[in-house]
Amino acid sequence: MVVVTRIRREVLTLPAAELGPDNPLPALRPLDEVHRLDDRDLDGIPRDMARGLGCAPLRSLLPVRLRDGYDRTRAPRPLDALVIENDRLRATVLPGLGGRVASLVHLPTGRELLYRNPVFQPADFALNGAWYSGGIEWNIGATGHTTLSCAPLHAARVPAPDGGQMLRLWEWERLRDLPFQVDLWLPDGSDFLYAGVRVRNPHQHPVPTYWWSNIAVPEEVRVLAPAGEAWHFGYERRLRRVAVPSYDGIDRTYPLNSPYAADYFYDVPDGRRRWIAALDADGHGLVQTSTDALRGRKLFVWGSGTGGRRWQQWLTEPGTGGYCEIQAGLARTQLEHVRLDAESEVSWLEAYGPLDTEPAGEWHGAVRRAGERLESVLPRARVEEAYALWRPAADTEPGEVLATGSGWGALEVLRAGWKLPGTPFPESTLGQDQAPWRQLLRTGSLPAPPGPWPGTDTLVAPHWRELLETAPATWHTEYHLGIAQWHAGDRAQAVRSWERALPHAPARWPLLRALAVADADDGHHERAADRYADAFADLCAAGCPEDGGRDADRTAVLAALGREALEALLRAGRTAAARAVWERLPPPVRQRGRFRLLEAELLLAEGRRDAARAVFDAGFEVADLREGSRALDRVWDRLTGEPLPARYDFRMRPDLA
Repeated sequence: MVVVTRIRREVLTLPAAELGPDNPLPALRPLDEVHRLDDRDLDGIPRDMARGLGCAPLRSLLPVRLRDGYDRTRAPRPLDALVIENDRLRATVLPGLGGRVASLVHLPTGRELLYRNPVFQPADFALNGAWYSGGIEWNIGATGHTTLSCAPLHAARVPAPDGGQMLRLWEWERLRDLPFQVDLWLPDGSDFLYAGVRVRNPHQHPVPTYWWSNIAVPEEVRVLAPAGEAWHFGYERRLRRVAVPSYDGIDRTYPLNSPYAADYFYDVPDGRRRWIAALDADGHGLVQTSTDALRGRKLFVWGSGTGGRRWQQWLTEPGTGGYCEIQAGLARTQLEHVRLDAESEVSWLEAYGPLDTEPAGEWHGAVRRAGERLESVLPRARVEEAYALWRPAADTEPGEVLATGSGWGALEVLRAGWKLPGTPFPESTLGQDQAPWRQLLRTGSLPAPPGPWPGTDTLVAPHWRELLETAPATWHTEYHLGIAQWHAGDRAQAVRSWERALPHAPARWPLLRALAVADADDGHHERAADRYADAFADLCAAGCPEDGGRDADRTAVLAALGREALEALLRAGRTAAARAVWERLPPPVRQRGRFRLLEAELLLAEGRRDAARAVFDAGFEVADLREGSRALDRVWDRLTGEPLPARYDFRMRPDLA
């Protein structure tokens, strides 16, 4: 057999916004996550689901930083891509943006099987902020879109199980400290893209894990899955069992029939083949199937309401059609985590390809037809056989390196001496971010920053916390130790570490800010406001960091700290102090949408209602508006009793619209 699968580099030029710098402040504040369950819904939940719901939900983003430096100014920009194709399919992968499969084209028909976003526009949907819509995304870590959504992954060529070429993507997931890989290949003549996925736990203790593969498809489809019931979860944070396809008299398997954004987690019976398909009115579309380890299947819809439509517009350019998502995950719902035992791994095989069958009509008949069609074009046994063939290949060492991810995996491997066949994390990938921690590992001492600012990520896992506890107690070591203690839940000890460091720090604002967060967390909002005001004043009095810092670095810190200070001062009713912070912000920062919204709040607090209304009338866009946020409509409701203008209407709950 002649194997014709090819992997090549390509550059995509898209209208794209700049990602900008990460937020320079450590993510001490509570996690802003919409996928949490109202406690009143826990009664009646199946036992296995209840265990998953209670399995170590994420409480902190540390050690990851927030990615909120992007804007909404799009210009043609090059994006590095890797293309894997045979004579039937062409998959385009973005290794620098989470390994997203941005496009999957069926070559004989020329049909794009995915929703392909014509622009790159980050929005605040990932756990740590920046995320973008379209394609197939690999979500690992914790409930929500992965912190790697807009981060680079390692990529390399690897021999495929059939002797052809395979594209391997891998990285170190930092929230749970787990290495993972995704192996993509196209068997010769196959209409299906295979994805072999493995998540490993090298630690000597169990770790909660999470995986969902999210597939964006055009929303003018019917979604089919082998289930008669689903768990419905909306932005009201209620979980309830509903009938499929219809409840409340509406067939919810047509995405546009749902008025509001919602998740439908299909309850696929044990023993049934795992698959989900999205088919248009002509019976053409995409099917995803897998081995049984990937248990869950889900439909996400934006709905036909004004809020859902506004979000769809927000994520792309005018004139682009809408999308929904079909998804597959390790657990029954995305509210759960799965225990991964010590020194173990979990793996599975997924397949993505075209499916042609009539989707309309009575539900069970439509599902039966689709299932039979899937079995005829890709038998379940063939998927199991491909998985068995791939498992030994998962350990094959990569060949030609095609893209490079972060150095965090290399640092962890250097620390623990782990052997991870198939996913090398060589010391050559260590960079400037890892350098101080490498020195701590080698010498037992955390090196002083080159300037008066801490200027580095903080590692918070227990082994790094122990190293910080035994290191010489310099101000910067105490600062980082406090962050690690805060992450571990030892809030009182964290405060003591920061207070010990404060008299010795050349710049006081990082420690004052940390203490302000602690005060706010304890409900001491007046004291938090005082400390934020002092922190901002100290920052304004300081120059740029001495390590060759740029004006852009200082601006990023001023914006991040200024935002937190304004929010804290307004909450405490300290209007004059809030105005003083506002006046010291650089003019370009004050013009950002987030700060225009804060200006409207400040003007309202000062009693200047007409001026606050003028801010809204002039128009602004909050680039980092959080998924599910009510920031805009709440300020508008305080301002006026008029209907919320469509441009500001991102409401996703039926009790708000």
